Amino acid sequence: MKIVCESYEYEKDMQDLVNLFYPEGAPFSIHHKDSTLGSTITSTIIINDGLNEKEYVKFFTLPNGLTPLREKSFKKGAFKNHLYQVLSAIAKKTLPWGSLTGIRPCKMMREMVERGEIKEHIVPEVLMKEFFVDEKKAKLVFEIMKNQKCIIKNDKLVDLFINIPICPTRCNYCSFISNELCSVADKVDLYLDCLLKELRAVKELIAEKSYIIRTIYIGGGTPTVLTVRQLEKLLAEINYPVSEFTVECGRADTITREKLEILKKYNVNRISINPQTFCESTLKRIGRKQTNKQIFDAYMLAMEYDFIVNMDMIAGLPGEKLGIFKRSINTLLELSPQNITVHTLSIKNGALLKEDTSQVFGRDVPKMVDYAEEILQENGYKPYYIYRQKHQIGGLENVGYFRDGHVCIFNIDSMEDVSSVIGVGAGAISKRVFNLENRLEREPNCKFINDYIARIDEMVAKKIKFFS
Repeated sequence: MKIVCESYEYEKDMQDLVNLFYPEGAPFSIHHKDSTLGSTITSTIIINDGLNEKEYVKFFTLPNGLTPLREKSFKKGAFKNHLYQVLSAIAKKTLPWGSLTGIRPCKMMREMVERGEIKEHIVPEVLMKEFFVDEKKAKLVFEIMKNQKCIIKNDKLVDLFINIPICPTRCNYCSFISNELCSVADKVDLYLDCLLKELRAVKELIAEKSYIIRTIYIGGGTPTVLTVRQLEKLLAEINYPVSEFTVECGRADTITREKLEILKKYNVNRISINPQTFCESTLKRIGRKQTNKQIFDAYMLAMEYDFIVNMDMIAGLPGEKLGIFKRSINTLLELSPQNITVHTLSIKNGALLKEDTSQVFGRDVPKMVDYAEEILQENGYKPYYIYRQKHQIGGLENVGYFRDGHVCIFNIDSMEDVSSVIGVGAGAISKRVFNLENRLEREPNCKFINDYIARIDEMVAKKIKFFS
């Protein structure tokens, strides 16, 4: 059942909250009305189960001197808080993130601190009292904010993102627009030619605007699905002297000594090797065609070349209960990569897994996430970025951890929306941040490789116009 809001601009966020309480749909209709008289806002929620109708009314006081945008934000938060309290009472449960439905909880709290509304040390208290966030999650946000000291707000600093939306095979939990190599093998060289055309135009733009490239990130997909020749063709065009240059290797079955040598030759210093799990029966179940031996071998190779390595794990994969997840995390700790990212499974519409969730044991997932946080911090890892996605089991989150000072600046910049991003390639999204005005704009490239190839001149023109 969907919520109906008379003020339609709040409906999407309030529907997201309903979905967190009732993932399969609410067993009653929900109607929201609001009115404003002077500084008093009235929020009315009407619940109808087909037999009975009940009305819940709450009053809020609008602070003085708000801009129209801040007034809208205040109302949205107030209405969501009201809805949360009503649904929590009806469903007789609470949510770990309370009334928050947004992707970036740290960003929201940082902005409150920067506006002078709160002091940083009371962030956990504000999250718990004003948004009903549980204590563990509130403290996690505070810890992450303390670990994000690399943030620099300067509109001349930009991050360069290059997208290779191709994988060797498709994992059944994945909802990204990424092509299996077998379906686009005959187009890869042409795609690279078009990507390089856009990249050269971007290099002229960077010089013209006197931008300073802070980090470079080549993602996907799985960029190391490219051949050695294709990788070198791409990397030879990138010659910015950055201290952080990341390439997602992701799938261990795409990593070879020759490819790592090419990455090192062109000053890449960070890579990802993503097990997702060390249970091989799960790997087969999710269509991730790699073995533990390939993961271990790829990691040992990366150590030879002194790469900073991130390794991803997913809590809630089909067929996995708490014990299996614990063994995977413990195996990861034995390898001791500099970065570990713990994702909570998100079952989105674009994923093959959406068709059959019978093997997903959602009740264990909160315990998995808690275990990962506790054992990683016991072993010297600290949380440094966080984001949430729709349809994550239990309304949980993804958290990146680091040790020995090795945060990934690109992850912080992009998740906290503090730096512009120039996106190159199919599916890449450019983001322009105006720090003084506290606003941002986005400009996506077309999503599909065929469209990108056919419309490359349009993509270049749009990019130049967007950053002009």
